[in-house]
Amino acid sequence: MHNCGALLLLTDDQRLPDPLPAARALPRGAVIILRSRDASRRAALAAALRAIARVRGLLLLIADDPQLAAKIGAHGIHLPQRRAREAAHWRARYPHWFVTAAAHSLRAVLNAGGADAVLLSPVFATASHPDAPALTPARARLIARQAPIPVFALGGIDAQNAGLLHGFAGLAAIGALI
Repeated sequence: MHNCGALLLLTDDQRLPDPLPAARALPRGAVIILRSRDASRRAALAAALRAIARVRGLLLLIADDPQLAAKIGAHGIHLPQRRAREAAHWRARYPHWFVTAAAHSLRAVLNAGGADAVLLSPVFATASHPDAPALTPARARLIARQAPIPVFALGGIDAQNAGLLHGFAGLAAIGALI
């Protein structure tokens, strides 16, 4: 199992169309999660991010595409909440991978058995999911305390509210890292 950094950058086709500068600015040990809906662009972006990860000492996870992760030699995968139960399968198939899963509730966190960590969201209101109700820092912290694996806070995190987040393995963000 990899030692996960306390900072995760998630790419986003709309909010972070060119994630390469943000990836280059990450501290050693941080994690990049490539989320891209466009399959042809995803492969090219994965290769570019893999090169940056090698040079900068970062971990690269590919969201929802284990085949691409294996093909490019990524450090692991990130599973959407609906696929979180597959974590144990991918862990068995690729024991060296770092596997994360999305979670939006305590039940989802507990269903992510086999994952190394979960990204719990949205902690605050977020532009990525404007209709999703925010968990709030207090509720998210209660969920994290009950989790059997590390929990990263995600959603609406910025320089002003990051200080409110205690009790998490780290922070995951898109906009705050641009």
